[in-house]
Amino acid sequence: MREEKLYYVYIMASRSLTLYTGVTGDIYHRALQHKAGEIEGFTKKYHINRLVYYETFKYVNNALAREKQVKAWTRAKRLALIKTMNPAWQDLAEGWGEPTRLQIPRFARDDKPKGDGQRKENDNGKDEEGGNSPAKAVPLQSKISNGTAEATPLQSIITKTA
Repeated sequence: MREEKLYYVYIMASRSLTLYTGVTGDIYHRALQHKAGEIEGFTKKYHINRLVYYETFKYVNNALAREKQVKAWTRAKRLALIKTMNPAWQDLAEGWGEPTRLQIPRFARDDKPKGDGQRKENDNGKDEEGGNSPAKAVPLQSKISNGTAEATPLQSIITKTA
């Protein structure tokens, strides 16, 4: 089954809050085009490169009608519309198109650390690279007293009895 096509009415802004309203069938690529300055004309001339608002539509005629409606509004009304969805005026397309990095925790990686493979800690419990060492696992042993079981680290039991 084919994926349903969606259409977007969007508002881009410059740092000085110059606004541009448009319609597209691919918000991701259109936002990247505005950011790269690939679209000649008004948006390139005024450095309008921040996606601050968008709406999604199933039918292109509805999207075009909404674009026409929003473009006819006063600036104050468009600013109020943006504040309903994005009160902090954040760039909704921030980070789009940038390479993603895998965020695998250090302890889960299968690559070897630099050097001889042994981690060296300084007096503060930090490894020499500046990060924290992975937590050391302490086995648990159940301890039953007064008919209730409580989990106690095995290491604390060994040190108490030794």
